Amino acid sequence: MIRTLLWLLGGLLLGGLIHLVTILMLPLLAEDTTWTRITQLEARNRVVILPPALPGEPNPFHIDTELSYGLCQVDLADGPAYLSGILPDAFWSVAIYNQAGIVTYSTTNRDGIGQNVELGIFNADQTRLLAQQQIDIAEGLLVVESRDDDLFILVRLAPPHEIMRPRFEQELSKLTCGPRPAA
Repeated sequence: MIRTLLWLLGGLLLGGLIHLVTILMLPLLAEDTTWTRITQLEARNRVVILPPALPGEPNPFHIDTELSYGLCQVDLADGPAYLSGILPDAFWSVAIYNQAGIVTYSTTNRDGIGQNVELGIFNADQTRLLAQQQIDIAEGLLVVESRDDDLFILVRLAPPHEIMRPRFEQELSKLTCGPRPAA
């Protein structure tokens, strides 16, 4: 009797372990991920405006139909990345995601930033160089450190009226994203 219970307990533990490992490994085996979809947009070091999501139509990025989106993909192995420009005087937010789609940093214009976006994204090594004053940065630059090198930046704008969407998206497309050009 005890031997049978031990076999059952062992089987349950082994089954639970196999189940857990399988669930944790499935995302690593996925071929169609948010990262692969973003890579297909060719948004490396430039802002790409996402087409608006229309009600009832496929929405692969699960974006809000009321917002305008700009997306930029960067690789900090190439050097620090910068996002800069001026956004319309309405609600906006900026979020930095790693390759797994996890938000590593986020801010909004309600944080007292205003309309100017001046963001520098550095990995740990670049942050050390920054602390040693071996990298020059502009005054007022918001410095963000990332553990990961492969990132994407998502900028969201909330046009107060649908008729303003084209103008907002035009302003969004003027943002610069990527490494700073050599002076």
